[in-house]
Amino acid sequence: MFYGSALSEAPAVKDQDVFIVGAGNSAGQTAIYLARSARSVTLLVRGDSLAKSMSDYLITEIEGTPRAHVRLHTEVAAARGDHRLAELVLRDRATGRDDTVPAAALFVMIGATPHTDWLPGDVARDRHGFILTGRDLPGKDRAETGQPIPLPLETSLPGVFAAGDVQAGSVKRVASAVGQGSAAIPQVHEHLQRQATQPAARG
Repeated sequence: MFYGSALSEAPAVKDQDVFIVGAGNSAGQTAIYLARSARSVTLLVRGDSLAKSMSDYLITEIEGTPRAHVRLHTEVAAARGDHRLAELVLRDRATGRDDTVPAAALFVMIGATPHTDWLPGDVARDRHGFILTGRDLPGKDRAETGQPIPLPLETSLPGVFAAGDVQAGSVKRVASAVGQGSAAIPQVHEHLQRQATQPAARG
């Protein structure tokens, strides 16, 4: 079982039956990619449609991919195997009927929950708890107040930066997180330079 998916997984599922739990764009993109090598890729969707959570272009591409399939009103009731996954028990949410199918891999693509509760309240977050930075911050135009506009990875708390999966709007990929982490370093330097050139506060 995999919580997420990487490009390196495709060779491991070659000519095998693969299942993906999820109905968002990440699940759709994973299904299309894995269908190039797997014998079959099946999206398991709890709801009655992909249209509520997946982009139209992905739905069209899935419909045009012979090895990709969609099972609506379906959830995983059980996963079985000795040393590795061998089969899944799929439950039809409408009828309650169980269906046992062979499965070599199960990818869970149901989103992420950021662990940002430990941060102080003045670090702005979106409604899901992901940290807002740079241009996504409310009131980003601070010209009237004389405060500097936040740097691209800077949070609502000046001098505090966010990079990687915890950032609102991030693509949730390791390579992207590493790149953002590297990009944050010169922004920290810029912030420190700003602080050094600001006039000292008068008491």
